[in-house]
Amino acid sequence: MDNNRVGWREWVSLPELNVKRIKAKIDTGARTSALHTFFVEPYEESGRPMVRFGLHPLQKRLDVEVICSCPVKDYREVSDSGGHREMRYVIETPVKLGDRLWPIEMTLTNRDNMKFRMLLGRTALRGMIVAPDRSYLYGRPSRLLPKGKKI
Repeated sequence: MDNNRVGWREWVSLPELNVKRIKAKIDTGARTSALHTFFVEPYEESGRPMVRFGLHPLQKRLDVEVICSCPVKDYREVSDSGGHREMRYVIETPVKLGDRLWPIEMTLTNRDNMKFRMLLGRTALRGMIVAPDRSYLYGRPSRLLPKGKKI
């Protein structure tokens, strides 16, 4: 397997967020990666800005949720694919694809109306080659969770 080659969609994990698998669209049109969140709550911990958020890592599965807490790296204005601007919290967390693990910046936003729960943007893809006609070059999960099971 060429470790620098990815398909247009891949299953990745976010180990520090306790997300074992989430389907990501590889999006060279997006500068920053984005993660679906159904709520975002900023707070402070020992004077440090933090954010708590919930995500549904599996498409069409609202019964599977993960609640996360991370330091805030930034709070910035981001334009979506439709040109709409919104302020988003930015976190930094490692992403794992195959054997490769590296830190990425990710914005938090509600992507309920989007097909993918995560976008892996071009900044996170440095040094990688996207095969636009291929999918899941690193494999698919062997089974998804039964209804009602948490990950």
